[in-house]
Amino acid sequence: MGSEKQYIELYEQARQMIFDHAPESMNVVRDTAFEDFRKQGFPTKKVERYKYTDIQKLFEPDYGVNLSRLQIPVDPYEAFRCDVPNLSTSLYFVVNDMFFHDDKPKGHLPEGVIIGSMRDYPELVAKYYTKLAKTSEDAITALNTMLAQDGLLVYVPKNTKVDRAIQVINILKATPQNAQRVVPDLMVNRRVLIVLEECAEIKMLFCDHAADDRNFLATQVIEAYVGENSSLDLYCMEETHNKNVRLSNVYIDQQANSRVNHNVITLHNGITRNKLDLTFSGEGAECQCYGCVIADKQQHVDNNTLIVHKVPHCTSQELYKYVLDDKAIGAFAGRVLVEHGAQKTTSQMTNQNLTATKEARMYTQPMLEIYADDVKCAHGSTVGQLNDAALFYMRQRGISLQEAKVLLQNAFINEVIDHMQLEPLRDRLHYLVEKRFRGELNKCSGCKLCK
Repeated sequence: MGSEKQYIELYEQARQMIFDHAPESMNVVRDTAFEDFRKQGFPTKKVERYKYTDIQKLFEPDYGVNLSRLQIPVDPYEAFRCDVPNLSTSLYFVVNDMFFHDDKPKGHLPEGVIIGSMRDYPELVAKYYTKLAKTSEDAITALNTMLAQDGLLVYVPKNTKVDRAIQVINILKATPQNAQRVVPDLMVNRRVLIVLEECAEIKMLFCDHAADDRNFLATQVIEAYVGENSSLDLYCMEETHNKNVRLSNVYIDQQANSRVNHNVITLHNGITRNKLDLTFSGEGAECQCYGCVIADKQQHVDNNTLIVHKVPHCTSQELYKYVLDDKAIGAFAGRVLVEHGAQKTTSQMTNQNLTATKEARMYTQPMLEIYADDVKCAHGSTVGQLNDAALFYMRQRGISLQEAKVLLQNAFINEVIDHMQLEPLRDRLHYLVEKRFRGELNKCSGCKLCK
């Protein structure tokens, strides 16, 4: 028994308190998740999907779990500006695991659309919760399920389109209002459930920020059901700090002729591990998965993807790019599984990486596992440094070495950003990425609390 012992004891001691703060639809699976976690324990690096991140070490500190409602220390609309101006119909703030909604932004949600706390919609939650995120198959998912006290429900009914994107800002905060005590290390467990009925459409942007200069560990589980002929754009952007640990598991199920656009952007972090499990359950579905990582100092970013083609005539495309400086560590492991009978599958997986120093490390493992004979599948990966000829050419024309590096790194990453279909986000990222390469983005850009 390793570092998981303290979390087993925590659950046994705080079980009733957790149940009291959580809705019944989440409590009904909580004990099962606990038993699954106790059986599995944290995965070691011998587990294939966790080989590049030492999960047990991340959970060794004695984190305090947010077991009480935390008041916002200041008005969040003053402390955190919208990262992408003029983007959202509404802003939704998540302070640790407590949800806040503001009706001030322009526009209204279409009739029947739900964006709110899981505790307010027990029947919908009971129908979909944990059906994709199997606690018996992943210890991080089991831990999140046994400790999460609330969740964000996003529901779009049949034949409904949400025209403008919705932005959810996750804020990590360790100092309660009207209290002198500061929690030195805090673990937060977020849960998101997205349900799109037939012919529904929505664009979601999740932004992660840290409001205190403290050690944080955040687990996040997102389950997304994308119905027939529906469309989901899901963007996840992290701008935290060097003391933050983020573990995110995303589970997506696509029905016939649906479309998913999934994007992960890591601009500033401490240790980050993102896992994506996407399954094609209906014919004619397609997904586009993009990843953009900029890391320096001793930051660590690990992206792990699994795309399962269960049925014929589906298309998947993956492009992940990393730029690593100083002693940063990056990892990408992508697997495409084409099952028996999934004919006419089209799949392309690409991972390209730049290491700016000899101390930076990149681990890459693209994989194809195919059990059908009429498919078009390809994968590839590269790890290299900036082109010496291009640097020489630019310096010959009066551009400094540092400026030449910034320009080339920008051009490298912009291929991923240019694929993003949300234009305001795309423009904003061009600006933020350039600042990041110039060393001007060392803290979350929207935070006035820690500057």
